[in-house]
Amino acid sequence: MVMQETPDGVAGRPRGAVIRDGLGVGVAVGLSGFAFGVTAAGSGISALQACVLSLLAFTGASQFALVGALAAGGNPFTAAAGAFFLGTRNAFYGLRLSQLLALPRAVRPLAAHWVIDETAAVALAQPDRRSARLGFTVTGLSLYVLWNLTTLVGALGAEALGDTAAWGLDAAGPAVFLALLAPMLKTATERAAAALAVVLGLGLLPVLPAGLPVLGAALAAPVILWLKGRRS
Repeated sequence: MVMQETPDGVAGRPRGAVIRDGLGVGVAVGLSGFAFGVTAAGSGISALQACVLSLLAFTGASQFALVGALAAGGNPFTAAAGAFFLGTRNAFYGLRLSQLLALPRAVRPLAAHWVIDETAAVALAQPDRRSARLGFTVTGLSLYVLWNLTTLVGALGAEALGDTAAWGLDAAGPAVFLALLAPMLKTATERAAAALAVVLGLGLLPVLPAGLPVLGAALAAPVILWLKGRRS
């Protein structure tokens, strides 16, 4: 493999390798939009509403959290709050990516819409700015297009099937969310935070209205970080 030399003297990756990485992630995760479409339809959300949510929100975990809370009978404002807090992590990705990508001002608002787990992971894995920009663009474009297409297919398919609970499709959303989350838990601190979040979420489920347990589970991260700080 021959490495390409960038203008700043940093050895960059071949364009083909970066494109393959971006497409691989975009296609693999983009297909999960089908599960979201099915879950949304099973939650009583119309195909149009599901598609608009994917087009404008475009952050899978938050979308699953929103429709899940609504399906459980949660207040729309509480459901939206839970989805919002899940989505705030993208703001931290944006702080790092803004320095790495250094995009022109004119395209930054559009690029901000694609700042999610997958685009950040591919971009940050690149050795130079040129490769990072290419990886971010390929991942964002392929994932955005495929996620929205499969959302439509999933929503329409679920409406044709009727009661998604009878087919067991109501479990598709949580299963996909866990599949996306598990590989990200690489350190002991992250695994501890995830485990505590599960305990808090399940423990609060019987005593709090739908949508609030996920907010309570968010306390896991600061608790684990506080405990880690005390030990060090």
